[in-house]
Amino acid sequence: MEILDRLVTALIYIVIFYVLFFLGKLIYGLIHRDYNLTHELVEKDNPAVAVALMGYYFGLVFSIGGAIVGPSHGIIIDLIDIGIYGLLGILLLNVSWILCDKVMLPRFKISDELIRDQNCGTGAVSLGMSVATGLIIFGSVSGEGGSIWTAIAFWGLGQLILMIAGAVYAKVLPFDVHDEIEKDNVAAGVSFGGALIGIGIVVGLAAERDFHAWDTDLPNYAFVAVLGILLLPAIRFLTDKILLPSVKLTHEIIAHGQEKPNIGAAFIEAFSYIAAGFVVYWCV
Repeated sequence: MEILDRLVTALIYIVIFYVLFFLGKLIYGLIHRDYNLTHELVEKDNPAVAVALMGYYFGLVFSIGGAIVGPSHGIIIDLIDIGIYGLLGILLLNVSWILCDKVMLPRFKISDELIRDQNCGTGAVSLGMSVATGLIIFGSVSGEGGSIWTAIAFWGLGQLILMIAGAVYAKVLPFDVHDEIEKDNVAAGVSFGGALIGIGIVVGLAAERDFHAWDTDLPNYAFVAVLGILLLPAIRFLTDKILLPSVKLTHEIIAHGQEKPNIGAAFIEAFSYIAAGFVVYWCV
């Protein structure tokens, strides 16, 4: 009987998840009314939009998942909490996308690059932003002891750290990531998107703790998030040396001395950032 009860409860949660996911899909369509999603994916076979949309869907999974995980307080209370925090996660994910669009690639409008140029590099950056934001929302809404206001506060702080770290990353690169992406350099976009996900892992999962009090939890969160970001480049450097010790990835990404950018090398670099994010999170 207990197994049957758990199965029925799980099915109810799955149904609620997909209802919220469908709402998130509808909201995405309302925000991006400047293009028809089905037309871009089916009629124009636009891979850039597909990549960006995949990132948004990943972000949705993390955002809604943060409302589902954790101990049960009874099916009724659980469903109310999932509904409230799931809708909050969807709202915050879309607000975050708009904010990041203005900060991560401020020189051009992301939707123009996705639609007009079918720029997969831009799509990769959009994917990275959405996944990173989903992780931040997951950490903000999961855990016990908080409220809707603590979730919003941790999301806001995490989003601020993500945008600052992403902007600094773009500034310290030995090449202009905006110029490279605008030249349809997919490798540069994949690398940048991987860096954003790595940052999102560190910043987002740092908030995945039960809330006790602002005077202790907020400084601890800020310390772990900032320390993690500072460690991320070092861990990424070590990962690169293990994976491709004889190759300078920057040269591969900007096609220095070669015919075209090396997308395969960019995926390795993106993996190194994502792996470093998990290593930092587990260790710090």
